[in-house]
Amino acid sequence: MHEMKGFLIQHATIVNEGKIFVGDVLVEGEKIVYVTPSGANRAQGTERRAQGTERRAQGTEHRAQGTERRDGVSRIQTIDATGKFLLPGIIDDQVHFRDPGLTAKGDIYTESRAAVAGGVTSFMDMPNTNPKTITLELLEEKFAIAAQKSLANYTFFLGATNDNLDEVRNIDPHKVCGVKVFMGASTGNMLVDQKRALEGIFSKSPVLIAIHSEDEEIIQANIRSFRERYGEDVPMEAHPLIRSAEACLRSSERAVALAKEYGSRLHILHLSTGLELPLLDKGMPLREKKITGEVCVHHLWFNEGDYPRLGAKIKWNPAIKSRRDQLALMAGVLDGTIDLIATDHAPHLLEEKANPYFSCPSGGPLIQHSLVAMLEMHLQGHIPLEMVVQKMAHNPAELFRIEKRGYIREGYFADLVLVDMQAPWEVTPENILYKCGWSPFEGETFRSTVESTWVNGHLAWHQGNLDEAHKGQRLSFHHE
Repeated sequence: MHEMKGFLIQHATIVNEGKIFVGDVLVEGEKIVYVTPSGANRAQGTERRAQGTERRAQGTEHRAQGTERRDGVSRIQTIDATGKFLLPGIIDDQVHFRDPGLTAKGDIYTESRAAVAGGVTSFMDMPNTNPKTITLELLEEKFAIAAQKSLANYTFFLGATNDNLDEVRNIDPHKVCGVKVFMGASTGNMLVDQKRALEGIFSKSPVLIAIHSEDEEIIQANIRSFRERYGEDVPMEAHPLIRSAEACLRSSERAVALAKEYGSRLHILHLSTGLELPLLDKGMPLREKKITGEVCVHHLWFNEGDYPRLGAKIKWNPAIKSRRDQLALMAGVLDGTIDLIATDHAPHLLEEKANPYFSCPSGGPLIQHSLVAMLEMHLQGHIPLEMVVQKMAHNPAELFRIEKRGYIREGYFADLVLVDMQAPWEVTPENILYKCGWSPFEGETFRSTVESTWVNGHLAWHQGNLDEAHKGQRLSFHHE
């Protein structure tokens, strides 16, 4: 006998598509069956939205009571979400889950657990692993790992190199989110610096090109200067001066020029300076933009004044920079110049982070706390709640053309997050789920708690507990 499980989420404050309203959401199996304002005639609404399907028109109350249907048993769990906020699941377009080969720091299983606990239901993972994901064969091997281990939905970027253009050209745009180009050495020594290679990628890629944008020549010149001054004992406060705003701007200008020459879709990851914002398309719908940008939570939350307190824990590439840059980035989010908010989640072990500047790796864990950090910024009056949802759920789905995700819509996958914005908690080592065991937010009190996270209709996180009975799914993409 077939058994269909589901949830009736009642009286939630739904934040979706620029609106906030109190409503009910019915989930059956993997999909959302209906979304309706509380108190509406559910039977009529269900009949209309399900295109006249008799089973749905007549069965809402019966399902809520768990009665038998002709095709099996339907068990609907009713959740009273009064006073709580229901959001579409967060889609993070930039993470480093360290699988395969770097799994002492984190792996797809551990970091996807942290993601789900933080309300992130889908992620896009980067190619600088071991081995580097620079062939389609290695890419499929990574998908196979995720199918076995990931609690969240997943996809992966193919990494570009100076000599793998054939691999890039053969990407199936319905199965892969994009190609990643390191236009700055960063982690993993995947620098693409040959003019011929860059021209080939920008002219031939069938998918969006996402870039890490820092000019290596400028960075190396800055390193020589600081070594002359400090030797090997360079202070962490020098990081934004070594990996400078000028380095970011020059590299981004080069990438934008290539994108305009070849008509490419270019996405600049982890913007860290106000200087780069004029390079992005603006004043048009996201679907019409060719040059887009992402900012990460740490570049909105921290600035250079936090290095004395946190040191290596906030050493990222590109560097966290000035208060002026921090404010400019938030202004870019608010005026529509910056399209996405993500994490660049990149865990390292604390003992690695304890090393001196030149041997201390850049990056840190963030995905468990990205949503609550942005909700905190909302509660502080910095950003509307609807915009948090737009930049972290709707826009990633639109930019990458993800199939049936990123919104609370009938017929879409039930990737949902229920948040209590009056349930403060402190980040401590005991409640951190990252494999590396630490967070730059330790000691921070957030006023919002992720109470529940649904992934494809499965209640994967609820009131502090994970249910690992179901794995996430491979994301798919539609292209006109």
